[in-house]
Amino acid sequence: MAKGTVNVAAQCSSLIAKIEAGEFSPIYLLMGDEPYYLDLVCNSVIEHSLDEFSRDFNETVCYGADVDAETVITAARRFPMMAERQLVVVKDAQAMKDLEHLAIYCENPLDSTILVLLMRGASADKRKSLYKQCLKNGVVVESNALRDYEMAPWITQYCSSRGIMIDPEAAALLAEYAGTDMSKIVVETDKLLKNLPEGTGKITSVDIEKNVGISREYSIFELTKELSYRNAPKALKVATRIGESPRFAMPMAVSALYTHFLRILKYGALKEKNRYPDRTEVATALQGVNPYFWKEYDAAVSNYPVRKAMDAISLLCDYDFKGKGGDVGEASPGDLLVELVVKLISL
Repeated sequence: MAKGTVNVAAQCSSLIAKIEAGEFSPIYLLMGDEPYYLDLVCNSVIEHSLDEFSRDFNETVCYGADVDAETVITAARRFPMMAERQLVVVKDAQAMKDLEHLAIYCENPLDSTILVLLMRGASADKRKSLYKQCLKNGVVVESNALRDYEMAPWITQYCSSRGIMIDPEAAALLAEYAGTDMSKIVVETDKLLKNLPEGTGKITSVDIEKNVGISREYSIFELTKELSYRNAPKALKVATRIGESPRFAMPMAVSALYTHFLRILKYGALKEKNRYPDRTEVATALQGVNPYFWKEYDAAVSNYPVRKAMDAISLLCDYDFKGKGGDVGEASPGDLLVELVVKLISL
């Protein structure tokens, strides 16, 4: 789940169901650094609040950089023409210089107006009146980016909502490709579903490689696996191929390896305390890892006990600095990755 305690997926699903049923809030404050859910709610309001005949007279869509609070309040206080309601949407609302002044309207909004404040990549100040009035008299959706380790479970959940299962390896591969960009994952998944044979019940890593254009054999996901098992020849081969990719970025590779070895460290520390931890304890130590991959971490802990895992993390910190341009001489990013893998295997 994203930051905070609200399940944003469930909140937005409930909101959209109400919107499609014709139940609207007078205010929607949509904010956060992950735009996927914000756009879903905003687009649903736009699509269902007005019919085509009413839209020309009762829909106002503007951008924060082009309007001030007085203009938005004036539009929101108008009464609809030959319709039950009117719609006012302010996109990029965070660009308004006097955004906070909208609290005046939000304190007493009209039932006949739907005001949508869309803040993609930004959030209202929760200490101030605008946020408090929107929360009191309307709906606030705060959608923050998921962490790297949360993406594969989210992909599994999204595929399930589309009526298809996905293998853990395939979900991990797609997560590696898309990072934390939900919209990118949705686009790629939708393309994938169109290309799969009719009646396909499960997406596999082969489907991802064939339809999305990602090679599992030469991915960070595969590199961490080979490092876990200390398979030196294969790890070096994978690292070399990854480093040759024109899209390769050393900081992203180091970040993925750091996450992997931090999990190994946490799991190793757990197993030092309790040789036979229960599933709840393992799930906590390996947060975000599908149980399908737990066997790999058993091998990793054997190959990188706590002391070596700590050394690996220290090494990764050094290469994070180098990967960002620090003291590397003429070494290319690909050279640095191979050098790093050699040192990790040698621990």
